[in-house]
Amino acid sequence: MKGIIPSHLMQHLSNRFEIIGDVSIVSIPQELDDYRGDIAKQIISKKKNIRTVLNKVSKLVGDKRIAEFEILLGDNTETVHREYGYIYKLDVKEVFFNGRLSFERRRIASMVSSSEHVLVPFCGVGPFAVPVAASGARVIAIEKNEDACRWLAENICINGVNDNISVIKGDVFNITKMLNCTFDRIIVPTPYGMDYFLKDISQLVKKGGMVHFYTFKKQYQIEGLIKEYQRMGFEVSFYRRCGNVAPGVSRWVFDLVKQ
Repeated sequence: MKGIIPSHLMQHLSNRFEIIGDVSIVSIPQELDDYRGDIAKQIISKKKNIRTVLNKVSKLVGDKRIAEFEILLGDNTETVHREYGYIYKLDVKEVFFNGRLSFERRRIASMVSSSEHVLVPFCGVGPFAVPVAASGARVIAIEKNEDACRWLAENICINGVNDNISVIKGDVFNITKMLNCTFDRIIVPTPYGMDYFLKDISQLVKKGGMVHFYTFKKQYQIEGLIKEYQRMGFEVSFYRRCGNVAPGVSRWVFDLVKQ
């Protein structure tokens, strides 16, 4: 954008954008409003597979955990996202999808055996549930967003895992209280601010079973968080940062073994 955006405004331009299928998502600050079209044209000129460019104009809001977008170029927000051999159809204006967690989804799926019984709350359109089911495990996937459930059903068929996934549409907090079984593994892509959910589902994992718990924290909080998980009866076998989400705040994953 050098030569297009004045040099004194370049500090406001982010050096990254997200790609989901053939849709690009950028967050353009107010200082660069006059250059929204130019930014979109540059993205498409450099990424030939991009068909639509969206400007994210709000944070995730509501029960559906979706943001508001402004279409800068293109006219279709439905897309097909391909990831490590799996296919996910979705509409980015209807559902939440994080393409930057692809490595995590592959990492966890590689740990799962075909004999396992796995729970995936907040499952969205299936990026965690589908690869795990493809490994042969039996998966219960829970999702509240009706649109996400519709896309999930389609993605289950596309990826040929119909026999291994049971979908429950509804509020995760209510449904988990009614489950009368335990799981070998629980994968929790936790929404922001819902760390308390770990306590709610801790009784649903078998002794020796594992919870993959995602949370949003600052670096200095990690040591205390590990001690808290230990007090809850978990051993922290692994943890890593999974990308920044705000200044000083990162998404972290903790692999927790039930003691």
